[in-house]
Amino acid sequence: MTTTTAYESAVAAAFAARLPTAAPTGVRPSRSSGDTGDAVVVSFVGEASAELAVQILDPLTLVDGLPDAPLADRLLDALEASATALGPGALGEARIGDASAIFSHPSVQVFDLLDDTERTIGRLAVRVTQLPSNDRTGSGATSSRRLQRIAGVEMDLTVEIGRTRMAVRDVLDLEPGRVVELDRSAGAPADVKLNGRIIAHGEIVVVDQDYAVRITRILENIEA
Repeated sequence: MTTTTAYESAVAAAFAARLPTAAPTGVRPSRSSGDTGDAVVVSFVGEASAELAVQILDPLTLVDGLPDAPLADRLLDALEASATALGPGALGEARIGDASAIFSHPSVQVFDLLDDTERTIGRLAVRVTQLPSNDRTGSGATSSRRLQRIAGVEMDLTVEIGRTRMAVRDVLDLEPGRVVELDRSAGAPADVKLNGRIIAHGEIVVVDQDYAVRITRILENIEA
């Protein structure tokens, strides 16, 4: 992984963590260059500088209670969070504009934004245009300092013990005391997810009357 890719992955993770959706938004490198055309475009200037472009394929997935507000305003919190991964600097004004040049640039990294069913609900293009001068050497010490700068980026960690699919009529019939059977047997490990992506398995335990998870296995080859 190159230094630039590490920055871009951190930006994407921070953006997804603050996107106002009903369930945690996952993020993964896209196999597509992204749709051309309009997107929310913003630039960041600082020790590291970048251009970001966001396309939300279905605005109904946003649950911020502001359906009539401009999309750029609805994404502002997520954009500001993503900028923290780049270190000190200033985020420009977010606007709707033609993002074709950003999505098609040779150095851009495009990420799919995923809902809890792995459906793509949007795409984020991140193009780092300038790295801090002390990050251009590629030394181990420099890499450590870079990781320290993004260590404060918060991500959603969730534990899933199972899931099921229900018809709408069955959902409407739910009432207190009803038992909903999940697709996992008792005693099976729970999935530990970071930003919607499974990173480990664990077992549910009780600590001081609170539920907790004991990690039993860390998955290898997790996609950055």
